Amino acid sequence: MRKLSDDERSRLSSRTRLVLGGRNPDEQFGFVNTPIYRGSTVLSPDAASLRRSDARFTYGTHGTPTTEALENAWSELSGAAGTALVPSGLAAITLALMSCVKAGDHILVTDSAYRPTRRFCDTVLARMGVETTYYDPYLGAGIASLIRPNTSAVLTEAPGSQSFEVQDIPAIAAAAHAAGALVLMDNTWATPLFFPPHERGVDLAIEAGTKYLGGHSDLLLGLVSANERALPGLRRTAEAFAMCAGPEDCFLALRGLRTMELRLREAERQGLALARWLEARPEVKSVLHPALESHPDHAIWKRDFLGASGLFSIVLNPVPEAAVDAFLDALALFGLGYSWGGYESLVIPFNCAAYRSATTWSPGGPALRFQVGLEDINDLTADLERGFDRLRDVAGSSGAAG
Repeated sequence: MRKLSDDERSRLSSRTRLVLGGRNPDEQFGFVNTPIYRGSTVLSPDAASLRRSDARFTYGTHGTPTTEALENAWSELSGAAGTALVPSGLAAITLALMSCVKAGDHILVTDSAYRPTRRFCDTVLARMGVETTYYDPYLGAGIASLIRPNTSAVLTEAPGSQSFEVQDIPAIAAAAHAAGALVLMDNTWATPLFFPPHERGVDLAIEAGTKYLGGHSDLLLGLVSANERALPGLRRTAEAFAMCAGPEDCFLALRGLRTMELRLREAERQGLALARWLEARPEVKSVLHPALESHPDHAIWKRDFLGASGLFSIVLNPVPEAAVDAFLDALALFGLGYSWGGYESLVIPFNCAAYRSATTWSPGGPALRFQVGLEDINDLTADLERGFDRLRDVAGSSGAAG
């Protein structure tokens, strides 16, 4: 089997590169997949080699063939200079932030960010003397007005993982870079397949490999990919923290990588089909899915994104909480659980109002977030029909409009 040159690989489609990424059978005795390397100690052949400490692998926390395979594959997919692996998506967020801040710095964080991101900023970073300002996700180039001389980073998330605002990442990046700040982005919803972060001006791209990379709800993993400017700081911080991703999780992620585009395309198809079905329901006030023409940010999504995943939210017409709970409890195919990106469908109720500080979350009714899995779409809609029947029954018995 002939090895492809870098130029040949660059011309391959993403599907083909996902199959090939991180694989080197010549180094693994011909086996197709890089196996799980468990270990801490790496032996040196002699004293001179030990003193130089310049071997490809020197200690378990610095990497193994398993982690190197995944890092190389993800860097190639993301168009990055390098990638660091950590044990969870939240760990990826914290590593990325810690790699570019110091005491006395100021950072900007989108008000639509993942709630644990806010908790980290308001606790750990605050204790370190790093000040956080939350900003309206729709600021775009206007974010320049919030940048201070000590602003070191701007954190974005597109779309917001509950409320689904789509940020103008290229405009934010241009403003941040003009002031010398780094741009971070939580890109878990789209993955590099549907949003190439470093092409769009992102310095540090954060991904929860727990979601679409793993794809089977059986691993925890975070990835931070960096461009040339941000990579040295990322490498130094990752080595200092030694937050190692587990070898089994890295192996499972490599396995998931091979089919990620196929699953993501199906999630896109399924998600849009269900979103359109829900948009027509009388119980639904609005559907928050950027790929729908009715979404207020559809134009930005269409300009910057190459596809949509299977995660979106809806806002119900006003009903009592008991009616919402009855709807959820009637569902048999939608599990009630956090996370997303797996093969199974999920739904959770949410309310951003309590922790928004730069904007107001007031959608006009109860909100639900759906993760659409790989079940048959007709079975999913039938399940939701049963749920809506229960919602109307309970709402009607309480005298509320449904």
